[in-house]
Amino acid sequence: MAFLRWIFRLLMVLIVSHSVYVMFYFTPDTHSPRETMADMLRRLRCAKLRRKFSYITSAKRLNMKIFTQELDDFLNCPYKLNTTEQEINRLRLQICCNATGSIFLTKRNTAVNQTIPYETSIKDTYTMNPAIHSMLPEDFPWSGHRLGRCAVVGSGGILKNSSCGHEIDKADFVIRFNLANINDSDVGLKTNLITVNPSQIQREYNNMEKNPDPLVERVSVYGNASLAIPAFAYTFCTGLSIKTLEVLHPIRPQQPVVFFSPEYLRTLDRFWKGRGLKEFRLSSGFMLISSALELCESVHVYGFWPFETNLQDNPIPYHYYDQMSPNRKMHSMSEEFVWLLQLHSQGALTLHLQPCSLDEC
Repeated sequence: MAFLRWIFRLLMVLIVSHSVYVMFYFTPDTHSPRETMADMLRRLRCAKLRRKFSYITSAKRLNMKIFTQELDDFLNCPYKLNTTEQEINRLRLQICCNATGSIFLTKRNTAVNQTIPYETSIKDTYTMNPAIHSMLPEDFPWSGHRLGRCAVVGSGGILKNSSCGHEIDKADFVIRFNLANINDSDVGLKTNLITVNPSQIQREYNNMEKNPDPLVERVSVYGNASLAIPAFAYTFCTGLSIKTLEVLHPIRPQQPVVFFSPEYLRTLDRFWKGRGLKEFRLSSGFMLISSALELCESVHVYGFWPFETNLQDNPIPYHYYDQMSPNRKMHSMSEEFVWLLQLHSQGALTLHLQPCSLDEC
């Protein structure tokens, strides 16, 4: 009895100090008093962590040891999908930015001779010419309907040895980045949309007009997935992106090369800056997670972990497929991650940071 009185006093302290309200249902008890109390404590712990991570605002003052321990605990709590939060985020993003009708330039939303402003400059513009316009997609593949379960697959080293490939491939629509390597075990093979960084083209395929084979071979592994390029982010991107379109369009017409709308990316940047996310430029991963929140029924995020160690404090590479170091001048990945954790805690998306269960594959 003394043990039960001690547990009761502890529960009352937790309830008062964290403003957690618990409703007790009296049902035929099939558990021992200790098991029942332990279950109540676990529920309270999960509620406390869910509340804490729902309001986390910055990564700057995180104590990483405490943070990763608490996050590991929280990820073992039952996930709570919140359809209200999903719809609120969808509506906010649609009103602000409209990925549904403007994420890419198409024949439907872009005219010949239209002036295209650059994403990062108010002075520079590009005039859409008939030849490039003729190679734009007619419309969006999702026109008139919402995408189902979407998997947004980042390149974080946390995916290495994760066994998440089969789970990712179950998604209706899979988004990847920067021509990342794919494999059956950890990241899956299915791809519907993959981004291409113009600096990749400049670095690895600068001779593609004379010898397109290396680039064609690289993109063909993604099947008919659309190749998304930020052609109008900066002026140097435009020529490289147009060359990529001109080289691939006649060789692989079944695999569209699409250009991000700079106006869409600019409004998306304003949206997140207005909510407190301050960084020079959003990462392509965060941009497309935002797009997916608007376009998809549900969003599952893999491989977005900006820290040098995993939840068990073991070192991991920045990318799952190479030893490249992060460019911390361009993006604030840790601050973006805090927002993803908020959205996960609120039930608006599902953040996957642990190895996937082979039983679920």
